[in-house]
Amino acid sequence: MKRVLVANRGEIAVRVIRTLRDLGLTSIAVYSDPDRAALHVLLADEAYRLGPGLARESYLSIPKLIEVAKKARVDAIHPGYGFLSENAEFAQAVVDAGITFIGPTPKVIADLGNKLAARAIAEKAGAPLVPGSAGALADLEEARKVAGSIGYPLMLKAAAGGGGKGMRVLRNAGELDSALELVRGEAKAAFGDDSVYLERFVERPRHVEAQILADAHGNVVFLGERDCSVQRRHQKVVEETPSTLFTPEIRARFAEAACAIARTAGYVNAGTVEFIADPAGNFYFLEVNTRLQVEHPVTELVTGLDLVAEQVKIADGQKLNLPAAAMAPRGAAVQCRIYAEDPLRNFMPSAGVLERLRLPQGPGIRTDAGVYHGFRVPMEYDPLIAKVIAWGEDRAQAIARMRRALDETVVEGVASNVGFHRWLLALDDFARGDVHTGLLGEQFSPASLAPSAETEEIALLAASLHAHEKARSVRPVAPEGKNGAGARWKFADRVEGGGR
Repeated sequence: MKRVLVANRGEIAVRVIRTLRDLGLTSIAVYSDPDRAALHVLLADEAYRLGPGLARESYLSIPKLIEVAKKARVDAIHPGYGFLSENAEFAQAVVDAGITFIGPTPKVIADLGNKLAARAIAEKAGAPLVPGSAGALADLEEARKVAGSIGYPLMLKAAAGGGGKGMRVLRNAGELDSALELVRGEAKAAFGDDSVYLERFVERPRHVEAQILADAHGNVVFLGERDCSVQRRHQKVVEETPSTLFTPEIRARFAEAACAIARTAGYVNAGTVEFIADPAGNFYFLEVNTRLQVEHPVTELVTGLDLVAEQVKIADGQKLNLPAAAMAPRGAAVQCRIYAEDPLRNFMPSAGVLERLRLPQGPGIRTDAGVYHGFRVPMEYDPLIAKVIAWGEDRAQAIARMRRALDETVVEGVASNVGFHRWLLALDDFARGDVHTGLLGEQFSPASLAPSAETEEIALLAASLHAHEKARSVRPVAPEGKNGAGARWKFADRVEGGGR
């Protein structure tokens, strides 16, 4: 393997390209018209245009990606996350073109991409499952019957769903009829499959996932859990490791279940087995993400591994050969996703030029970004600016470092959620580790970020000082007169208090 195409954009493309450089491999970038001057294009060894800004005409176009791959004579393709990373058709097209796909096989992606099929694999592996329907619901009559046998509250889900789409919580029987039609419509529009199923809704649930690596020689390893319970509308906001819910005994059972599912599925490469957990620490299988996760850096910081490098090695047919330290994660890590979005306007995306950008540095801080000062955040794609990750000897130190990092972060020209993250990390519940997927729904409102009277006074004072300093910086020039030009420099260099 010498030449690798990164079939993605933004932060994850930059992240993969950097590892390819470390490995001495040639990196091939692809871009749409709005991304012509994007950071991943500037950093790659070679770059090829895909097409217009619309994703379906560029990053989601399988024929165009395969055409570029052949033209660039690549040996392998890394899909990153999002876009086509979990698309079995794309993975098969890569294989059919005689190119190595850096990820699971197309069959495994297809098997685990359907939640009902994945649930059957987990059941065969002996993993704990949330009580639910045995398969897709045939009609409303069957849905009512299943709901009655399981009991409310329930979660109605799209079988082919993902990313928080095609999901509804049902508190009573009166909500079922309309929700079934609505979720089926969403599922058909988003995934081309209107199959849905029911499962028991876990109250105050935590979303905890297992990072696994598996090679083609039968080796499967667990690299610790990530707690992704802080979510907004089923979208992860903050991720951390280890989970404050887990004891060593729970973690051991959790690792065993995740690895058993991977073995049963015939999984190869990096993957994430996701579970839902109740406040008592009982966990239940949710789904498998057959790709690298957005939150993978927190695992890298506590294990010392480069997961992208491991992906490449596995795809190249190598056996897992991890250092002992990687199997015993050290310390704690927290990740905040910095987006160009406005929390005061329902987190509406904010496109525009980054007129000022300062990302944090210092002890224990890692920043993964796909933008730079002066870059135009396009309206066509996910508005992620950067991921800020903090490591500490323990959770308290990791959070303290993250607070410092957020205070250092400056984003101007577009709206950002930096202030929202500052508010979140200051919550007592978050500090205690008492989190669940409904936390933000319960506690956040735009009023949470409203400035206090003291904050407004400080802002006015700062603005006044800025105006004063700006006025002082505009130095007068001596008029033409008897002193002439020779005295002009003396006048210009004077400061208050006299003298130069």
